[in-house]
Amino acid sequence: MSDSRLLAVWKRVFGLAWPVMAEQTFRTAMRTTDIIVTATISPVAVAAIGLADLYARFPLWIGLGTGGGAIALSSQDTGSGADANRDQAISIALLLGALLGIPFVVFGLLFGRQAIAILGAPADVADLGGLYLAVIFATAPARHVALIAARSLQGTGDTRTPMYVNVVANALNIGGSVVLGLGLFGTAGMELFGVGITGVVGVGIATSAANVVTAVALLGALRTNYTDAWLVRPTDPIVAKQLVVVSAPSVAEGLASTLAEFPLNSILLGFGTEVNAAFQIGRRLYQQVTGPLSRGYNVAASVVVGQALGEGDPEKARFEGWGTVALGLATVGVVGLLLVVVAEPFVNLFTTDSETASYAVDFARVYGLTAAFLVTFSILQGALRGASETRMPFYARTSGLFGFMVGFTYLVGVVMDYGVVAAYAGIGLSYVWMAAIVALSFWRSDWASRAASMMQERGSTVE
Repeated sequence: MSDSRLLAVWKRVFGLAWPVMAEQTFRTAMRTTDIIVTATISPVAVAAIGLADLYARFPLWIGLGTGGGAIALSSQDTGSGADANRDQAISIALLLGALLGIPFVVFGLLFGRQAIAILGAPADVADLGGLYLAVIFATAPARHVALIAARSLQGTGDTRTPMYVNVVANALNIGGSVVLGLGLFGTAGMELFGVGITGVVGVGIATSAANVVTAVALLGALRTNYTDAWLVRPTDPIVAKQLVVVSAPSVAEGLASTLAEFPLNSILLGFGTEVNAAFQIGRRLYQQVTGPLSRGYNVAASVVVGQALGEGDPEKARFEGWGTVALGLATVGVVGLLLVVVAEPFVNLFTTDSETASYAVDFARVYGLTAAFLVTFSILQGALRGASETRMPFYARTSGLFGFMVGFTYLVGVVMDYGVVAAYAGIGLSYVWMAAIVALSFWRSDWASRAASMMQERGSTVE
């Protein structure tokens, strides 16, 4: 790679990525605040939102997956100057996301408590978790719209508008969680429809309110001259079909990763409660220090590859994809190695139990050692998405999670009785496998022709 050309790619990628990183940092801070507030309330409150959040990942992944289709089409059509098709793709994706959110509203209202109870939760946890789930699922359509609108705008190259909106919304969410969660400023004892609005329910209300604020603000931006994109009446069946074709594997990928959490956590619990707790701590520590960077590069890779293909320049798309990988290795890869060195003092901030801490340090070091592979997967997943190729990342993640993280851990750790060592190996091998599959796909598969064919079909090809 030419040094000057590579530096130009890095400059552009980081310019696109840093607003996503900032947005993700605030989102992480919001989730951390929710945990702190509920921990102040009671252990039952922590368990209630923890179990409910397992279900909350389903609408999250649907929104992200549909948003993945939107960012693919909007980036390509922005590059080719096909503004009408871009606006169709964004509008159709938003409508689809809103409709897909409705079943979650019904599910939360009718089956929230049963969904928590089926996980083995005690009655008090099921009652509280069911209420929380009903509250946050009530705004699932808004959550989908917010996620899809953000990614649609990011596909046009505008990563700042979603950042501004999400930073404000997450700040309001943090404030709302503290005030309503702890019953401050006279909110204690207040009710809505006969249900108190403080405590765990208050934390849920703050989250739901932030979902609505984010969706309304981003829709407002799309209905004004503030952004290049514009909401239109969805009428193009070809764009709609392509959006579903590109989005479906991304949605399936996210849902599969959520489903894999259940058997994995069961296996780790079999090794001991301390092992399961250590896994959560080790993963959270890794995500805290590298998650915003990886998410930013993932989105930026989709944008630069998609827009290059829209311009009719697959060689540029390929170069910028690999250039983004190089930036990820130089940053996230190095941070991962540093985590290996400093894992112990950081883990001690999360727990005082010596046995849990010992396992957590090992899990954190596994994540640190495999950081280069995980960021490679994340970036090339985004790059392939920008080329409308979402099938290979789905195959890579699903086979990696169930084949190694779950399957290998169970076979070697449980059947062959090697214990937690198998979990360390299974996690590491899964990320190596995932990175290898997407790297081979980006290097050898004909994703550029696939993207060109789809653009031609919807009339977005550069003349």
